[in-house]
Amino acid sequence: MALSRRSFLKTSAAGTAALGASLLDNPTMRSAFAAAVQETPVVWLASGCCSGCSVSLLNSLAPRIQDVLLDQVLPGHHISLNFHPTVMAASGDLAMQAMYDTEEKPFILVVEGSVMLADDGIMCEIGEDHGHGIHGKEHIKRMGSKAKAVLAVGSCAAYGGVNKANMNPSGSVGVKEFFKMEGIDTPTINLPGCAIHPDWFVGTVASVLLHGPEAIKVDEDGRPEMFYKKLIHDNCPLRGQFDKGVFAEKFGDEGCLYKLGCKGPVAHADCPERKFNSGTNWCIDNRHPCQGCTEPEYPYENGMWNTVPLDTVTPPSTYPPIMTDNKTSVDVTPGYAALAGLAAGAVGAKVMGKKSDSDKE
Repeated sequence: MALSRRSFLKTSAAGTAALGASLLDNPTMRSAFAAAVQETPVVWLASGCCSGCSVSLLNSLAPRIQDVLLDQVLPGHHISLNFHPTVMAASGDLAMQAMYDTEEKPFILVVEGSVMLADDGIMCEIGEDHGHGIHGKEHIKRMGSKAKAVLAVGSCAAYGGVNKANMNPSGSVGVKEFFKMEGIDTPTINLPGCAIHPDWFVGTVASVLLHGPEAIKVDEDGRPEMFYKKLIHDNCPLRGQFDKGVFAEKFGDEGCLYKLGCKGPVAHADCPERKFNSGTNWCIDNRHPCQGCTEPEYPYENGMWNTVPLDTVTPPSTYPPIMTDNKTSVDVTPGYAALAGLAAGAVGAKVMGKKSDSDKE
């Protein structure tokens, strides 16, 4: 049976490790194994964005950003961030040439920020050609058709995000929507969040390198289910207070934050378990309502601090409803519970209790 060079190196590595020897002590072996590692170039384009997702990625602690960019993301696979306007040392023509050189070989395209289409895309330019700015949408269109996979990083790149709000003056759209307009069918994965969690990016890149983009199971909104399948509300530490009908009426109050605009009942992500800043904190633990930044509707036309309809989640019917008339008493008795049970699932059900004569009239 023929033995390829790559297979030989992998077998040698296993044997050497078993003997307890250090490969790095041998310069010849070190260079040989470095050559056997598969390198995948990455071009990171910043379109209509605030660079918040880049900052979040740079704050990655486990693995550190140095490990992500310089070491192997997984055994035998290494990414090379050839173009990133925020962190790369080169600028001007040198930076643009790095982009053009990279797109001549198999690469992964990362887009941070919305694709701005208003006024022919003049609101976002990346580099220039003979003194004229090149619109970001031109780069995204050209490179999107060549890339082996595209990652739309952040809510703006995934669905338009903040830039799309308030009558959308910039004509912002998400990357997938833009590709649909242009007839580009490159596999595109949405990683929404404002900003994203570093793990969402690193985990998705590792999966693409290992099995290809087609192997990543995504939901109907193009998000990897491994990170975005769970409903935040189901794992929220304040869920018990929601179920008991204990709600904060103003910021600083104890209780569930739903009435202050929390989008946890409709938002999908694993924030409650993963948290941000290396597992330090997240919105709810900081006593701020979930903004629902992983959803296509973000930042919500009715306002970020207005409540969202509860289509699939309701508190138990034996507890007081979420919205009550402050002038009406709530009689939590077995009789009330029985009557409320008849209206199970109606979160906004009328309070069954004593009423004044004027109320009856």
